Parts: sequence; structure tokens; C-alpha cells
Amino acid sequence: MIKAIKKLWCDESAVGVVEIILILVVLIALVIIFREQLTELVGNIFSSINSKAGTIYS
Repeated sequence: MIKAIKKLWCDESAVGVVEIILILVVLIALVIIFREQLTELVGNIFSSINSKAGTIYS
């Protein structure tokens, strides 16, 4: 029984999953915090693409 507890205590296979979950939580929090700025940036990028695409086909 003690060996099983020690083995379970030393098992680090779930550490990678926890790290990935923490990274995802941080990324989601950043997106929520900077949502307005990201929306404006993406809008500006697409506007620029549309205006420059119109000059290519003209």
C-alpha cells in the first residue's frame, strides 16, 4: 500500500495536462481583457486587405 502511494505521488504524467490547461486559461483571460483592441486590430487589417485587393484587380 505504501509503495502504491509513493508511486502515485511520484507520477508526473498529469503535469503536462495541467500546464496546457493553465496556458489556455491565461490565453483566454488575455483575449477577454484585450477583446476591444483585438477586434479593432483585426478590423483594420481586413480593411487594409480589402482596399489593397481592390487596387490589384483594377
